[in-house]
Amino acid sequence: MSKVISISNHKGGVGKTTSAINIGAGLNKLKKKVLLIDLDPQANLSQSLGIIEPEFTIYGGLRGDYELQPIELPNGLNLIPSTLDLSGAEVEMSGEAGREYILKELIDPIKNSYDYIIIDSPPSLGLLTINSFTASDEILIPLQAQYLALQGLTKLMEVVDKIKQRLNKGLSIGGVFITQYDSRKVLNRDVAETIQTHFKDKVFKTKIRDNIALAEAPSQGLDIFRYNPKSYGAEDYLKLSKELIKK
Repeated sequence: MSKVISISNHKGGVGKTTSAINIGAGLNKLKKKVLLIDLDPQANLSQSLGIIEPEFTIYGGLRGDYELQPIELPNGLNLIPSTLDLSGAEVEMSGEAGREYILKELIDPIKNSYDYIIIDSPPSLGLLTINSFTASDEILIPLQAQYLALQGLTKLMEVVDKIKQRLNKGLSIGGVFITQYDSRKVLNRDVAETIQTHFKDKVFKTKIRDNIALAEAPSQGLDIFRYNPKSYGAEDYLKLSKELIKK
């Protein structure tokens, strides 16, 4: 049965796009068929996988110009890329009837072709993110092991609760995982403990360690497994992907 997962945190710099790419690639390594959807107008996920100026984008799909047209990538993943034009989509969609369901209606016809559909949500809580949550079964939240990690999460939880009540009763928080972690730093350990206390069994055991290879891979248009399969980044995202399947 296919599962649609939004990776979301409206705080920037938490490794959201890096996680979307490498969880997708990790699941793919574990023999799962995966579709990535880049729903961020910055198109960082698309660019990080070497896709520049694609012919068919999520923006065209949301506008109703065509059905979703996945691109097959060399690593076996499929991708619906984004474009800077998507920044105008919220205004264009705002007058549409049932505007919160547009993405869900686009995904439904192809949903059963994949084991996992992973949506890289924009770093905001606007109409695009609402569409992402309405289309999803679960939300995964990446959190940095830093002092301000939990700031602003209350607002995200409020939005999730409202969408669950009004638009998508099956939506749940699939889990929280810690990124950019360095066990040598007392602050990182303290924040990880606070996150564990706050979210309890929703916290994944796997922590994504701070790793330069994760920052370097996008410049080559590669996921971490193709860029440096022996790195901490590859090891951690594969463990996280296995944990996600077990959950």
